[in-house]
Amino acid sequence: MTSTTLPLPATSYLLPATAAISLTILAGLGDAYGFVHASRIWRDDALYWTALGRSALGFGFGIAMQWIALRYLHRLGVTAAEVQTMVCFAVTMVGIAVLSRSFLEWALTERVVALGILAGLGWLIARTGG
Repeated sequence: MTSTTLPLPATSYLLPATAAISLTILAGLGDAYGFVHASRIWRDDALYWTALGRSALGFGFGIAMQWIALRYLHRLGVTAAEVQTMVCFAVTMVGIAVLSRSFLEWALTERVVALGILAGLGWLIARTGG
């Protein structure tokens, strides 16, 4: 049995949009947590198990949230994998910078460039119908 996505009335977009945004943010933050701890799994050429476990938990949580977010993204008509991925990666990149606290150490120029990249991703999403 196949299902098709039917156009929703304007008021019906609020719940799926809120869910998609919230779950995508959670997915990106989970992945960011996974990446931050993945960068710490090798110390003095030895595996650091605590960092590995935290990294795995972050990635596991992130992908689980992404899978659930996809349900709501599909309801909104966002079916292109590149758009879905772009949004999650943008949140992940910001999350890594925030969680690692490196963003606070960046020069103003780098902060402006990072914000420009995020704005560019937003532009692509809007212009490609994502």
